[in-house]
Amino acid sequence: MSARSSVSATPSSRSGVALLVLAGVLWGTGGLAGSLLASRTGLTPVAVAAYRLLTGGLLITGYALITGRLTGVPRSRRALARIATAGLLLACFQAAYFAAIAATSVGLATLTTMVAVPVLITAGAACLDRRRPSRRALLSLAVALAGLFLLIGSPEAGPHRAAGTGLALLAAAGFAALSLDRRAALPGLDRTTTTGLGFISGGLLLVPIPLTTGMGIPARPEAIAAVLFLGLVPTAIAYSSYFLGLRQAGPGAAQIAVLLEPLTATLLAVLVHGEQLTGRQIAGALLILLSTTVREDSTA
Repeated sequence: MSARSSVSATPSSRSGVALLVLAGVLWGTGGLAGSLLASRTGLTPVAVAAYRLLTGGLLITGYALITGRLTGVPRSRRALARIATAGLLLACFQAAYFAAIAATSVGLATLTTMVAVPVLITAGAACLDRRRPSRRALLSLAVALAGLFLLIGSPEAGPHRAAGTGLALLAAAGFAALSLDRRAALPGLDRTTTTGLGFISGGLLLVPIPLTTGMGIPARPEAIAAVLFLGLVPTAIAYSSYFLGLRQAGPGAAQIAVLLEPLTATLLAVLVHGEQLTGRQIAGALLILLSTTVREDSTA
């Protein structure tokens, strides 16, 4: 066994991949929860995103408070800059993605973003590592992109395709930048605390946008449950699992979580809404699963 393969077989790497799988599956529930919240409250997509970030941030920060992680948070410029940067990237990702949907369509914005994210992460990791991606990583990426095109199909472009495509690429760039952040944690400011406070700051940056259309939530159990689920499952737990998984498995494995999100969302649409999968979508799902297997092997 080579030194490279022995490194990839470490328990830390395997647990990191498992966390990325968990993150991708939980992310896939976000669309259903977000649409449920919007239908029950009449909130705009950006308002839903703001509630998602704020609720998720409060839950993560609450956990950090209970576990004593907030007691030693530094108030230096470096710490504030790191939190503000995380919040800005999260707000950029959310706002640009929903703006892309408004300019084009849900399908095209999702396809463009999901295709661009693994490409940008692969290219960014290669630049940071100063080496070319392996042939296996490139093969995994090619299979993944083919699977995405088959799974999502050829969605309608909408009236402003160029602007929408640019916004989707901006969203992908914001997410990729978050994924490629390899800076060591500052003393007293670990990744969990940074994520929680970053979510809160990102949510606050988004709040002024939907304030003009209203952000009130009716005091009904289903609406409150949708907010809590959206903030807890596909946000607080999913993103915490994602960042922890990245630290253990490396940014090259981020593709696993990114690809499992649309796959999970598609399967939920079949189970919950009774939608029918076409032969092309089934082939796309199989290719996505195959690409994650190849990618997992390439981390070994």
